[in-house]
Amino acid sequence: MIRVLLADDQALVRAGFRVLLDAEDGIEVVGEAVDGEDAVALAHRTRPDVVLMDIRMPRLDGLQATAALTADPDLAATRVVVLTTFELDEYVFGALRAGASGFLLKDIEPAALIEAVRTVADGEALLSPRVTRRLIEAFVAQDEPAPAVPVPAAAPPDVRLSALTPREREVLAYVGRGLSNSEIALSLVLSPLTVKTHVSRLFLKLGARDRAQLVVTAYETGLVGPTAARPGV
Repeated sequence: MIRVLLADDQALVRAGFRVLLDAEDGIEVVGEAVDGEDAVALAHRTRPDVVLMDIRMPRLDGLQATAALTADPDLAATRVVVLTTFELDEYVFGALRAGASGFLLKDIEPAALIEAVRTVADGEALLSPRVTRRLIEAFVAQDEPAPAVPVPAAAPPDVRLSALTPREREVLAYVGRGLSNSEIALSLVLSPLTVKTHVSRLFLKLGARDRAQLVVTAYETGLVGPTAARPGV
């Protein structure tokens, strides 16, 4: 049973999500929070698998609540999906940094919402197709200081990649493009179990909480980007 906590200051939104999710086999809404403080408190009491977190809420906003949840070792198994009405909401960048496992626009179709909950509960990253590329690239760009001197023609490789094997780098690049384990297995002619093992090692070596953070790392290290070559090329 997938346990879901809803956090949104709009009662109508919470009610709509509850009706959709409670009607599904294997999904149970265990609580409704009206603000960030309520979400953190309820998460400790109900230990949900997934929290659907609105960004803009009173008292404690979704960004601060997400950071509190993802930093708490007692809630290590809880995944946060940020809900936003804007494709490039400025607060979404902070939520990504805080450890959110995915992003959804509030105009998502009912079937897609249900699939999203199941996807995140299974440990996969969830980044809306309409948001993914611009969101990640903008997140990476905003952390890059303006160079005081001309950038060298060949920048040194990111130190985080030095601990990875060539195959792990390939897998990381495909994860950065949003591919599932099965899709990566087909692309690299590996078994899904082997790919899963590589992804697990990436979590350990890179200190990533989940696949969403692997996606960010793939962009930050240059493995994935607007002009990045295909993995292995």
